[in-house]
Amino acid sequence: MGQTASAIPAGTSQCPSQQVPALRETMASNNDLLSLFECPVCLDYVIPPILQCQSGHLVCSNCCPRLTCCPICLGPLGSIHCLMMDKVADSVLFTCKYECSDCTERLPRAEKSDHEKLCEFQPCSCPHPGVSCKWQGSLDAVMPHLVHQHKLITLQEEEIVFNANVNIPGTGTWAVIQSCFGLHFMFVLKKPEECNCHQQLFAIVQLIGTRNQAENFAYRLALNSHHRRLTWEATPRSIHEGITTAIRNKDCLVFDAITAQLFAKNGRLRIKVTIAKR
Repeated sequence: MGQTASAIPAGTSQCPSQQVPALRETMASNNDLLSLFECPVCLDYVIPPILQCQSGHLVCSNCCPRLTCCPICLGPLGSIHCLMMDKVADSVLFTCKYECSDCTERLPRAEKSDHEKLCEFQPCSCPHPGVSCKWQGSLDAVMPHLVHQHKLITLQEEEIVFNANVNIPGTGTWAVIQSCFGLHFMFVLKKPEECNCHQQLFAIVQLIGTRNQAENFAYRLALNSHHRRLTWEATPRSIHEGITTAIRNKDCLVFDAITAQLFAKNGRLRIKVTIAKR
């Protein structure tokens, strides 16, 4: 963060009591205060509203319901609201819970939760939609995992044409990596189980990147045949938010099996996928 300097008129001196504390002293003071909020059970931070035992020991709200006594003094936990620590928390900058993954952000407690939901250093789950894979790793490790573990094909173009045999009975999932603009996008076509004897297909693109990066792009899906055209345009989903919610809410290209047959040729459906910068 940049520093702001204030001009001092010539011939005057700055009173020592008005000088801004040295950065090192400020950070040390914050770290000292921060240590007071460490939960003795999970080592995460105790966030207001803060409860204490009768001896003044603090436990975070996640651990408290699982305990029968204070982990430090073994006394009853009780439900004493520590108003003083609530107020101290408002003057402390908390570290992100993904600090161990190299996030260096320090935030007021009111902003901590929102930041962690969007933090680009949070671990990623395997985004492959067609397999049950419990892998987790850093954002940089996702592509090597997809290529080596799941053998996904990577196409180096801003515009590709994806072919899928939609005549396959039952469910199906297709995926391909599209690399352009120095980033990697995953196109997914899902054919889940029939609902009320009505088969639907869902097509969507997600970015193997952060939400902020995803906002810089748009994707376009197009089905074409003689005298027919079906298109969908949207912002790609970040790997951090996944595609499950978008598919459940039908926030993607949705078409039924009958429509698929109108655009298919010899049972193969061609979908043009275009990635563009905003």
